[in-house]
Amino acid sequence: MKRPFQKRMYFIPLGCIAFILFFTVFGDKGLLRIFELRQDKAKIEAHLGESRNENEKLKREIVALKTDHRYIESIARKDFGLVRSNEVIYQFPPENKP
Repeated sequence: MKRPFQKRMYFIPLGCIAFILFFTVFGDKGLLRIFELRQDKAKIEAHLGESRNENEKLKREIVALKTDHRYIESIARKDFGLVRSNEVIYQFPPENKP
């Protein structure tokens, strides 16, 4: 017949193991925190890639604005409505669709 003291001796190591497992999973440096940090890292890397692409696009636009006169002319026509001196502009009212 086992004594109550021997039964309690099993609870001490089990309690320690449960305590360690709890902090391994839920602690500040636990598995859940590592998973969250990996997700954050993936989001940041995706945002970084988008920012790099936008940066490259803007660099190409800067070069075009400095060197390409046709590009500057297209910007002036589109954004500012400028025309050449020998051009005639026809403006039509927008169509009313039922």
